[in-house]
Amino acid sequence: ENLRFHAEEEGKGKDAQGNKVKPTAEAVKKFRASLTKLGDIFVNDAFGTAHRAHSSMVGVELETRVAGFCMKKELDYFANA
Repeated sequence: ENLRFHAEEEGKGKDAQGNKVKPTAEAVKKFRASLTKLGDIFVNDAFGTAHRAHSSMVGVELETRVAGFCMKKELDYFANA
């Protein structure tokens, strides 16, 4: 699922009429809790989005958070560049 369709992912969005909307802090908190319930560990394998302060990057509150193999490959490449 493309989480960017949810205003709570980026903290902003547009409604059906194209008007800018900003979700409430409570809505963002609820959205992040729903993401947290989807797994037991968080694996970030998206190097291109790792710097973003989106709910799917910073809002998943799991004890175990790791970088995946694709992330490691990117970091290794930059370490040797």
